[in-house]
Amino acid sequence: MKRGYAESPATSVGPPQSRFKYNREGDAHFLEDESTKIFARKVADHYSARTNQTLEEREASPIIHLKKLNNWIKSVLIQLYAHRGDEVLDLACGKGGDLIKWDKAKVGYYVGIDIAEGSIEDCRTRYNGDADHHQRRKKFTFPARLICGDCFEVRLDKVLEDDAPFDICSCQFAMHYSWSTEARARRALANISALLRPGGTFIGTMPDANVIIKKLREAEGLAFGNSVYSVRFDEEFSDKKFRSSSPFGIKYTFHLEDAVDCPEWIVPFHVFKSLAEEYDLELVFVKNSHQFVDEYLKIPEFVELMRRLGALGDGNQDRSTLSQDEWEVAYLYLAFVLRKRGQADRTQTSGRRDKGQMQISKEDIMYINSSI
Repeated sequence: MKRGYAESPATSVGPPQSRFKYNREGDAHFLEDESTKIFARKVADHYSARTNQTLEEREASPIIHLKKLNNWIKSVLIQLYAHRGDEVLDLACGKGGDLIKWDKAKVGYYVGIDIAEGSIEDCRTRYNGDADHHQRRKKFTFPARLICGDCFEVRLDKVLEDDAPFDICSCQFAMHYSWSTEARARRALANISALLRPGGTFIGTMPDANVIIKKLREAEGLAFGNSVYSVRFDEEFSDKKFRSSSPFGIKYTFHLEDAVDCPEWIVPFHVFKSLAEEYDLELVFVKNSHQFVDEYLKIPEFVELMRRLGALGDGNQDRSTLSQDEWEVAYLYLAFVLRKRGQADRTQTSGRRDKGQMQISKEDIMYINSSI
């Protein structure tokens, strides 16, 4: 596999000199311009407009096996790093698609945050057991709290002061939305670092910049894709060159059938890794989704999980149920794990765990904005 972000020499050790003042506690106020907020709202509106699907509707999706594969990847990450009784922070939690995964991990407390009002409402109904009218599932075993707000703009350590520290933070297929500006990227990482306990884990998935830029350079024009996805860059990137000194705000439009149709941003992983280190978050591993599948399908329990989900045929390397076009989309993503520096102290507990609800009403949802 040919790797390497454009103009990212091996000697590169970190992001460019920051234009933003901050400290390790995340006390900085990171200002955003109006255009960034417009893009954030566009993304939020896109996901709010997507309604919860019935089981039959989900199974009819043209990318159903890709969705099942992504669910398998997230399930593996959660099984590897979540522990019984853990307090979980789920950034960009969407419609609560991972709630069952956390329940199976027997976590003790869950806080989900998302910018999209519609998604948070769907997450609420799913948590309450009302998401699928054809099959009401049993109650979840952990109390939860839901917040509607932009976790890449709002300073969350104030909002969640009584809930922290968290044992594990998850951000699935969303971290790249923070990369529109350096301010948002730093706010995202400052929030995660401030809320994780020492030794806590940050797990996530996001687009693989190396693969996207490689495909762009192989394309004749500024767009590429197949029957289920397309990626298009604006004319400003017609030379297909990206300066290491400007790793933020590299926008493209991403369309995925029955899933995504909105602006996204390139996240050069070597910059992400270096920036995360400034916030005491050290890399444990990063793997492209193809590599992730190859490695973890060598473990019997994860083979069985794959078989139950029905993502890859018989659960081995046979991809009879996953189309070649869906497999190509999987190649666009990577999985990562970071760990916060410091010695784990699991005797430290939050003072607000009893405030979580076992049944969440509309009034229980907290709405926050950038003025906090």
